[in-house]
Amino acid sequence: MSTYAVRYTYDERVDVRDAVRPAHRAYLAELADRGLLLGSGPWADEPAGALLVLEAADEAAIDALLDDDPFQREGLVAATDVRPWSIVIGPWAAGR
Repeated sequence: MSTYAVRYTYDERVDVRDAVRPAHRAYLAELADRGLLLGSGPWADEPAGALLVLEAADEAAIDALLDDDPFQREGLVAATDVRPWSIVIGPWAAGR
């Protein structure tokens, strides 16, 4: 498994995002339960978006996971940046 840092930038539809957020968070919780999501959360400043740290076999698998995210399905993510990430220090680095 490889680790990926994913940066979401949201569109301006805050009302739709608020309505879809429970399904989005439930989906991410499922990924965490499966050991695929190490952590996620929204940026504390603008532009609105989030950081997700995921583990998957390859970038195609990451793309498939992101495609199933309710925020992606509703078109709320204006831009997605997926980068392989080498964790060398910290609790996520253990056993790597």
